[in-house]
Amino acid sequence: MSKEKSKTPIFSKVTENEKFFKQNVGLGTSFDLGVRKFHVFGKEIHLYFVNGLCDTQYVIHVLKQLITINDNEKDETKIKQIVENRIVNQQVEKVSTIDEAVDQVLSGLIAIIIDGCDFAFIVDVRSYPGRSPEEPDTEKVVRGARDGFVENIIVNTALIRRRIRDERLRYKMMKVGERSKTDICIAYIEDVADPDLIDVVKKELKSIDIDGLTMSDKSVEEFLVKQGINPYPLVRYTERADVAANHLLEGHVIIIVDTSPSVIITPTTLFHHVQHAEEYRQAPAVGTFLRWVRFLGILSSTFIAPLWLLFVLEPSLLPKQIAFIGPNEQTNIPIAVQIYLADFGVEFLRMAAIHTPTALSTAMGLIAAVLIGQIAIDVGLFVPEVILYVSLAAIGGYTTPSYELSLANKIMRLLLMVAVTIFKAEGFVIGITLYLLFLASIRSLNTPYLWPFLPFNAKAFWHVLIRTSVPGANVRPSIVHPQNIRRQPKGTGS
Repeated sequence: MSKEKSKTPIFSKVTENEKFFKQNVGLGTSFDLGVRKFHVFGKEIHLYFVNGLCDTQYVIHVLKQLITINDNEKDETKIKQIVENRIVNQQVEKVSTIDEAVDQVLSGLIAIIIDGCDFAFIVDVRSYPGRSPEEPDTEKVVRGARDGFVENIIVNTALIRRRIRDERLRYKMMKVGERSKTDICIAYIEDVADPDLIDVVKKELKSIDIDGLTMSDKSVEEFLVKQGINPYPLVRYTERADVAANHLLEGHVIIIVDTSPSVIITPTTLFHHVQHAEEYRQAPAVGTFLRWVRFLGILSSTFIAPLWLLFVLEPSLLPKQIAFIGPNEQTNIPIAVQIYLADFGVEFLRMAAIHTPTALSTAMGLIAAVLIGQIAIDVGLFVPEVILYVSLAAIGGYTTPSYELSLANKIMRLLLMVAVTIFKAEGFVIGITLYLLFLASIRSLNTPYLWPFLPFNAKAFWHVLIRTSVPGANVRPSIVHPQNIRRQPKGTGS
């Protein structure tokens, strides 16, 4: 836990509070931190704010209401009650310590301190800079909602609340980080989510001891699941509000971190990362077809290049019907080296595409495909089949819905190719065996990573393979231990 701050009470004299802000917060030094002083019934009142985080129009409106007290009120003994009644805002609270007031001001709220009072009014007038909800680039659908999460935590909670108007939907807010004081919200449905899971998530988040969470949700994930060197994602990210709402209804717990356009879904298995919203925006038969195509792409991204390399190194393993597989000409560079170079070349192109301005990305793609690829083949650096199978593996990686999972599969593909290069057929078999054992040993928040395959659950595994219709999916997945197993209440569904 982060060290406890001294709980300094609000000073009865406003000048003492101002002195505290100057000495400890930077009032008068930091240009964006300000104070507005005015008098009501002869008493001095200070209003503290941070430019850029407050809505100026709301602050001016509050000031107008407070200043008119001098003209419309007579009872000077009830200044505290009158000021509180005149603050026209839906969210007003009182704090009794100067440390709480400082934290709230630095979060974008305003603090109103009256001379002679031992508390401060905290008024929410936040207006964080940010963009409007728009469809996320990594989770696009042909048909469906075009709104996605943004960097504002209030907007993100509202997007979910719009889809789940249940009085049992709970948002628990906390601040994490000694210096950043990042807002983190835990979202769940009270009578559905497992209470033990909620307690574990809360406990792990409260135990985070760090000065700041500059990488927001990714830093929270590393504290939450303690991933270590394991490349496989142990939580699922989504930028779609409909996906997050669907998981809440299944019994998952959602973690929303301020400044991040993605939310964290817990707990998750490997098969959560291979689902996509597009499957549920089409008919069940079409959704099943898309799912199987996606499965094929994921398998290709992991196994097709090592398998082809094995056949090149040991042609005797090939049946006569497909004996044509493999290079037809001799090259000076070993095939294993070629496939490594091509794989890393594709990774270079991916990273370059991320950092290349949009106006130049098309030109860069043409240069890479036409000049580099073709010339590399012409000069004998690569044989054409190397480019073919590495490209198939790369395209399969892009069909993977989870970006994190595609990168993890790429690492495993490279390790399998190393095993094949050194040990050939034995390396391929042993490598895949160790790979499956590794996946089976992973647990995310005490959830088996390969469920429902290991441990096997026939009904749940059927739902993984086949996209069933919504009326047929009337039971929540047991892996999240929901309190209410039925998705459709008795007597209200088919």
